Amino acid sequence: MLGKMVNGFESYLFRHRVFVIFLFMLGTVCLGFQASHLKMDAAFIKNIPLNHSYMQTYLKHQKQFGGANSIMVAVEDTSGDIFNDTFFEALKNVHDQLFFIPGVDRAQVKSLFSPSTRFTEVVEDGFAGGPVIPADFSTTPTGLSVVRGNIEKAGIVGRLIAEDYSAAMVSAQLMDFDPQTGEPLDTLAFAEQLEQELRTQFENENIKIHIIGFAKMAGDVAEGAKGVMLFFLIAIVITAVMVYLFSQSLILTFLPLLCSLIAVLWQLGLLTVVGFGLDPMSILIPFLVFAIGVSHSVQMINTVSRKVTAGESTKSAAASAFRSLIIPGGIALLSDTVGFLTLLTIDIGIIRELAISASLGVGVIILTNLILLPLLISFTHVSVSNTGYGSSNSQVNKLWRKLSLFATPKYAIWVLMITTVLYGLGMQQASLMKVGDLQGGAPALHLDSRYNQDTFYITEKFSITTDVMTVIVEAFPEACTYHSVLNQIDQFEWMMGNTSGVKATASLASVAKRINAGFNEGNPKWQMLPRTTASLVQAVGRVPTTSGLLNGNCSVMPVYLFLNDHKAETIEMVIGKVKALSAEMDNDKIQFKLASGPAGVMAATNEAVAEAQLPMMLYVYGAVFVLCLISFRSLRATIAVILPLYVVSTLAQALMTQLDIGLAVSTLPVIALGVGIGVDYGIYILSTMAVKLREGMHIQDAYYEALVERGSAVIFTGLTLAIGVSTWFFSALKFQMDMGILLTFMFLVNMLGAIIILPAIAAFFWRKGR
Repeated sequence: MLGKMVNGFESYLFRHRVFVIFLFMLGTVCLGFQASHLKMDAAFIKNIPLNHSYMQTYLKHQKQFGGANSIMVAVEDTSGDIFNDTFFEALKNVHDQLFFIPGVDRAQVKSLFSPSTRFTEVVEDGFAGGPVIPADFSTTPTGLSVVRGNIEKAGIVGRLIAEDYSAAMVSAQLMDFDPQTGEPLDTLAFAEQLEQELRTQFENENIKIHIIGFAKMAGDVAEGAKGVMLFFLIAIVITAVMVYLFSQSLILTFLPLLCSLIAVLWQLGLLTVVGFGLDPMSILIPFLVFAIGVSHSVQMINTVSRKVTAGESTKSAAASAFRSLIIPGGIALLSDTVGFLTLLTIDIGIIRELAISASLGVGVIILTNLILLPLLISFTHVSVSNTGYGSSNSQVNKLWRKLSLFATPKYAIWVLMITTVLYGLGMQQASLMKVGDLQGGAPALHLDSRYNQDTFYITEKFSITTDVMTVIVEAFPEACTYHSVLNQIDQFEWMMGNTSGVKATASLASVAKRINAGFNEGNPKWQMLPRTTASLVQAVGRVPTTSGLLNGNCSVMPVYLFLNDHKAETIEMVIGKVKALSAEMDNDKIQFKLASGPAGVMAATNEAVAEAQLPMMLYVYGAVFVLCLISFRSLRATIAVILPLYVVSTLAQALMTQLDIGLAVSTLPVIALGVGIGVDYGIYILSTMAVKLREGMHIQDAYYEALVERGSAVIFTGLTLAIGVSTWFFSALKFQMDMGILLTFMFLVNMLGAIIILPAIAAFFWRKGR
């Protein structure tokens, strides 16, 4: 039945070749026009799991206490002392310039020049205070001396002033939209403004500007992603050379590359049709689509070459190749597509976009490389040299005969034993794989990048960084006037302050204690929480809601935890401590809820990734299992395809452990990508074997025939894909380098698994043929 449908479809296509190719041309023009409107797109909201409980708390209180999408600009005086007129002029300019950049929440801009940056001191008559920078400030020695004193009184050293007085901080929260246009904030354009209007304009031999925050990191990643085009061109050249060596035909080199590039163009055009941009973290997907397209094209030109060498005309060979490859190729690509779609189950916007992008790209390969390619080939005149790598010759056949020994019980048992040992060792290492970032700074960038160097500078000079986790304390109206409530918050803050990985803390309770000491002539003995409501109201009343320490009716009081870094082990340790304390201290009147702040977002993301890992793998393998079962109609054949993939996935996770690559948003999809692409090798090999086995052929002979027909193309594809992605080792983006390492490993080892492990498993199942 299926064969009749394929034959009928082939007959229709090849009878109407010109019309079908015209439709492809029309589609290419239309989608090419759409692709010309594609823009780079990065948004903070896409990087967080919105349905996670932490993020529900984050979104609930974002308007009142700010979000996690912040920018920190450290203005450094290269002399090491900020108290000079040049520095204060630069600091004022940076503050004002940042204040007026569209997308900045102006109420949340903080620096020495913010009106909300105030000091309080105890005087004879009680309290006195005012702005740290007085209205009549001038950069005279007297004026600078006054500001120095106010800084010390305000207790902002380590927060707005570097601990060694060599720099000052300007920080701001970003909105999700551009107030001028009402459109979502263009993160990459904002990052460019930061670079041009702050660093370029104000950095000189006396002043250095250090900028960190999600928007700046995304901008730097997008800048590094521009280098992907160079790697894309290098990959095209490498692929072209290897395809020519394989086919020994210029036309059979040009057409596969053309169809694969058309697939990329269609993918990019379809992204704009569905309303997506191209996120910097997904910039590698078009390359993978090209690589997958070439891999399936190689199977097509390999079959055409064999048919032409056997004496068929090019048109007849193209039609035969279409008939023989449309089912295994379609199943392989459908497996890839469904495998990528399983990433939609992960509640992180950027991964879902990646899933849709990859699925669209692989889906169109079914059209461009399995349908368009043989139609184009049918119009050419192909003369294949017998010296080509894709053709049959005695030396190659001797190699296939030797490799066919893996399908005999004698060798199969050794292959399976070694595979079991490797799997055991790999599983042991894979169990040690960490979830989250394993280095300081931005994991998408190299340690020596400007962004990460800025991060390390700010971490070293200031007690606060963007690695802040906010625990939201929810109570009842006027809760801050009750000693029992603030005392509980104070105990929580003290215990968290003594937790490894926490650099500093801040809360309403700790500030109220310092204010209470101020009411008592600054005596340190009175740095405690008043027990009477009247005294507590007096202390708390001097803390404005603009401080971010309480809301309007004092029912919500955040506790800020400034972490040493955002490494996976640090966040995991702090989260564990918060959960233990909240379980102990929560009651019907007060709850300590996780979490806001950038580190809180990272914690939610890490947990979402950890929770998604197993279901994603089950969905990927489940989809591949069902499709292989439908294709081969054999449980044994399906297991023979899937087991090598599973072993390789485990070994890839072990490699991640050895290379200190954490399981994160950027690396989680790699396993699904590797499985999706890796299954192609096994499907092509086993599709031929299954036919021979149904004819009653012995398992070794069936495998030998499969190698003769498909072996060259499978090995060539594995090598081509691996060489192409291996160029990513030299990328300016660390996440691209990591993906290059993992994909190179998976492409090569999956190919070896299909050549070595698959026949050994088949030999175990089919001892005397089928």
